[in-house]
Amino acid sequence: MGVEGKTYPAVSSVIEPARVAEFARAIGADLGDGVPPTFAAVYSLGATAPYLFGDPDAGVDFAKLLHADQEFEWERHPQLGETVTSRGHVVSDITRRGMRFLTFEAQTTGADGSKICRSRTLFVIRQ
Repeated sequence: MGVEGKTYPAVSSVIEPARVAEFARAIGADLGDGVPPTFAAVYSLGATAPYLFGDPDAGVDFAKLLHADQEFEWERHPQLGETVTSRGHVVSDITRRGMRFLTFEAQTTGADGSKICRSRTLFVIRQ
């Protein structure tokens, strides 16, 4: 096991106004303020993590997984209707004392290649 350094295929998605409106309503955000910052969990982490979870080399066992940390860093926020592309990468994969610490990062860009955000997640997996 150990997938440190592995990069997964890029995933493109459209920031759909109806989906953003539902998300904003669910978290009590004002859609008039634009795409809620936490919507990055959908177009960045949510779009790329399935590749990690489905990778037999990664061997992620959901029954033993804890989503321990999540952070986002934005250059800008996407616009409604914009197509964005996210690519996931395993930053580190370390095992200590029966616990596996897997840091997964996704970079998201706009159609013109401009940086939108970086998502960084720490998964802790009991061995």
